[in-house]
Amino acid sequence: MAGTGTVSTAAIVREGWLQKRGEYIKNWRPRWFVLRTDGTFHGYKAKPPPGEYKDPLNHFRIEAGVHILRNEKVRKYSFLLRCLQWTTFIERTFSTETELDTKGWCDAIQKVSDELDKKQRSQVSKPETRSETSAPSATSTPAILKTMDDFEILKVLGKGTFGKVVMCKDKATGEVMAMKILKKDVIVAKDEISHTLTENRVLQMTTHPFLTSLKYSFQTPDRLCFVMEYVRGGELFFHLSRERVFSEDRTRFYGAEITLGIQYLHQLGVVYRDLKLENLLLDEQGHIKITDFGLCKEEINFGDTTRTFCGTPEYLAPEVLEDNDYGRAVDWWGVGVVMYEMMCGRLPFYSRDHEVLFELILVEEIKFPARLSEVSKSVLGKLLEKDPSKRLGGGETDAEEVKTHIFFESISWDELYKKKIAPPFVPVIKSEQSADYFDKEFTDENPDLTPPDESDPKAHVGDGVHFHDFTFVPEAGGNFK
Repeated sequence: MAGTGTVSTAAIVREGWLQKRGEYIKNWRPRWFVLRTDGTFHGYKAKPPPGEYKDPLNHFRIEAGVHILRNEKVRKYSFLLRCLQWTTFIERTFSTETELDTKGWCDAIQKVSDELDKKQRSQVSKPETRSETSAPSATSTPAILKTMDDFEILKVLGKGTFGKVVMCKDKATGEVMAMKILKKDVIVAKDEISHTLTENRVLQMTTHPFLTSLKYSFQTPDRLCFVMEYVRGGELFFHLSRERVFSEDRTRFYGAEITLGIQYLHQLGVVYRDLKLENLLLDEQGHIKITDFGLCKEEINFGDTTRTFCGTPEYLAPEVLEDNDYGRAVDWWGVGVVMYEMMCGRLPFYSRDHEVLFELILVEEIKFPARLSEVSKSVLGKLLEKDPSKRLGGGETDAEEVKTHIFFESISWDELYKKKIAPPFVPVIKSEQSADYFDKEFTDENPDLTPPDESDPKAHVGDGVHFHDFTFVPEAGGNFK
């Protein structure tokens, strides 16, 4: 299974019993934890026999710059640890029976973190240059790497934690595209390297009418850049915010195109894990384009599972919240949430308090507006089934279960794939550089790239770090194997 992982053979620094506090149901569970010099920090339900450290329940990892906080308010002799669970930073609270034991664990964790920090600083690679590209074969077209100098940045389209998305123009061809620019400082500091490289691989390997396509990817000493097709119709979130609800027919059209996109990813062994309205764009004809593949997980087919806690809180599936192994059925839960939003004008479960929100997702029965048809209630209810094994799409046939539901009875799937079905809404695009369907809060901004915040203690931590196999030009092909 994809979620099991290999057991580290690095030297053990410390092992013993710790009480681990549950993240969502706040109870305490005893776990035998093993800390190793490479930062692996695994928890077991029972003390493993000597030398047989197999199948841990908790897959944490200590990184350079770990945060350790004493937290006596929760429980005596407890401490909070900000560590990695697979590729995502999480916070977990632990406790021991004595002050001496707590100090021993905190000192051991800090020591491992300090040693990893020294090692990391000594292994910083040089930035990539054009000359480092392997020579093309005699029969291939020479691959010319793109750099920031090849593009004129026109407008800001959106911003996030890791960087911004801009509209840009290829100076050589005049083609208008979108560029996602990520700051290496933030990626390294938050240890999102794995997710970023996964996004790049997935983009390189995919070609589908309802997924955004990658044109180029390249890196500078301090940034990673994805150059992609510019999807002028903007986010579905933007349109739903204006119209409040979509008709069942309009939702059926969008839901069907999303289903084909998710089916394609699943056929490649990729679970998307981040379906939400903000990641669904409309092209200039009005067709869906799924974007942002940063939380994708590869090598997940039917029966395979993973355990990473990641995603947007309001869209998380129950099995993710329960700290259980989960599979590709999480994507059908996501399809259910976005279709519910379209038809009902609100989220199926919501609270500003995340602990309350997660409890609602886990136990609350779904409620529907009275105006909704029985067929619509049926498809939403089955997609939002809390048991992934019973969820529509959760079986071995995957998307075929969704496509054969009576809600989609009127859809000709082959015609839909070929874009021969007229979209229910066509954006009005005034020019090639039109950005009318993007938030003016961003498009009115100065599009210049901002320098690092020198007051941030982690400024420049990513400078010069080389991301292997990141660069992509279509003439050379992808790095995906």
